Amino acid sequence: MPHGLTITNPVIDCILSRSAAKYYDPAASLSDDQIRELVRIGTTAPTSFHLQNWRFIAVRTPEAKARLRPIAWNQPAITDAAVTFIIVGQLADSSVIPARLAPLVEAGIMPAKMVPEWEIPARDLYMDYPQRRRDEAIRTGTFGAAAMIYAARSLGLGSTPMIGFDAEAVHRAFGLGKEEVPVMLLSIGTERPGNWPQKPRRPVADVLDLV
Repeated sequence: MPHGLTITNPVIDCILSRSAAKYYDPAASLSDDQIRELVRIGTTAPTSFHLQNWRFIAVRTPEAKARLRPIAWNQPAITDAAVTFIIVGQLADSSVIPARLAPLVEAGIMPAKMVPEWEIPARDLYMDYPQRRRDEAIRTGTFGAAAMIYAARSLGLGSTPMIGFDAEAVHRAFGLGKEEVPVMLLSIGTERPGNWPQKPRRPVADVLDLV
C-alpha cells in the first residue's frame, strides 16, 4: 500500500488473491459434509435483525445440474464445478424474529425483554414496504454468498458468482416459495489451469471520499 502502510494477514491475502473461476475440473467433487460446511460458514454472515432470511440449494447431482444449466445461459461452470448453489433470499418478515432470537435468549446473550425492541422496528421498517422486503432478501443472500466465496478460496477452491439465469424458470424448476427470491448462482469446485488472476480494480482515489 502507498505511504509505507502495508496490511496483510492470511484473511486479507485470501481476499486479495480471489478471482472468479471460469474453468473447473469436472472430475473433482465435494462431499455433502464439505457442502454443509460451506453453507454453515455462509450463515455466519450478517443479517438485519438476525432475520437469517436465506436458503441454499446445492445443485450437485448430474440430474440437477442438467436441469439448471439450460435455464442459466448454458454456463459451463454449472456442470463442470462440483456444486452450484442457488442462493435464495427470503422476503424480510418481522414475524419470524422471536423464533430467530430465541437461541440468543436461551444462551444468555440477549435478555428476553429486548426481543420486542427488535421485532417492532423491523415490522415498521419492512412490512408495509414490498421493495424494502425484497431489497433485504437480496442483501442477505449476497452477504451469505460472499462469505462462502472467501471460505472456498481459503480452502483452495474456485468460485463463480453468476446472475445470468432465468429467475422465473429457476423458481419453478427448484420449488422456491412465493416469498423467496433467487439472488444469484454460486459455483464452487476445484479449478483447472487457465483461470485469470484477480483483475485490476479502479484506484481507491476514484472511489473513496474522505469527509
